[in-house]
Amino acid sequence: MKQLLSNKNSINIMYLPALILFAVFVIYPFTSGIRISFTNWNGFSQSFSYVGWDNFKYLFTDKNMLTSFINTLLYGFGSTILQQMLGLSYALLLNKAFRGRTLARMMIYLPVLIAPVIMGYMYYFFFQYNYGALNDILMLFGLDKLDWLANGNRAVGIVIAVNTIQFCGISMVLYLAGLQGIPTAYYEAANIDGASKFRQFTHVTLPLLMPSIVTSVTINLIGGLKLFDVIKALTNGGPGYASHSISTLIDYTYFKNQTAGYSSAMGILLFIFIVIVSLSLQLYFRKKEVEY
Repeated sequence: MKQLLSNKNSINIMYLPALILFAVFVIYPFTSGIRISFTNWNGFSQSFSYVGWDNFKYLFTDKNMLTSFINTLLYGFGSTILQQMLGLSYALLLNKAFRGRTLARMMIYLPVLIAPVIMGYMYYFFFQYNYGALNDILMLFGLDKLDWLANGNRAVGIVIAVNTIQFCGISMVLYLAGLQGIPTAYYEAANIDGASKFRQFTHVTLPLLMPSIVTSVTINLIGGLKLFDVIKALTNGGPGYASHSISTLIDYTYFKNQTAGYSSAMGILLFIFIVIVSLSLQLYFRKKEVEY
């Protein structure tokens, strides 16, 4: 009994380094951010004053914040939908046996291993006006060059496409794991009942893939809602504020405008929004799992 207690205490002590790191790098910055969000601190000076709820009130009248919020929704939900469509399509295709299947899986998953900021710079030079590869291809066919990143809507679309290309491999792996866990007996029974391939997909494959769908959607959506690196490298929020997400706007507002208090208020709003979306997703998918 004494040895069990001793082992239990030693295990609890082993948690201590992780708890200290979590407190120092997560809890303390978060609580400090809440406190700073009620001030007019510029991020550098030693003096500041409390302004109450002014920063949060300004969030709802700031046009740049509204644009960034809409973009954040587009980056989050737009890229998530595309990632699920591509990831599931790749998984269905690559779940079949054919020569080169392993290489194809590796090529699709490879972008996930590239740092998002590097991915952003790679595509910046692809879409760049003067020396971009895409414009060089257009000129080979006698077409005029386009300034791909000079239009706000187009820049947002390009960011969504790049984010989708980079991370659809995660969805593919999750769906492949789910597909390989479905017993073939279900499909054999469906064939005996005369179910078409489409009905097998909707009534067998999709319901049994629900755990993979929940994981994939949650990971991709949270990643899209806090998208930062790709935007920073590819468009830097431009033209103007047209392609900023809330994350990049926080960075710009803090370091360029030197309004740390207002930036912290943005961060708190983004955190609350992501928590609400995540919990809503979990509740929605939990009901779906019960239905199935």
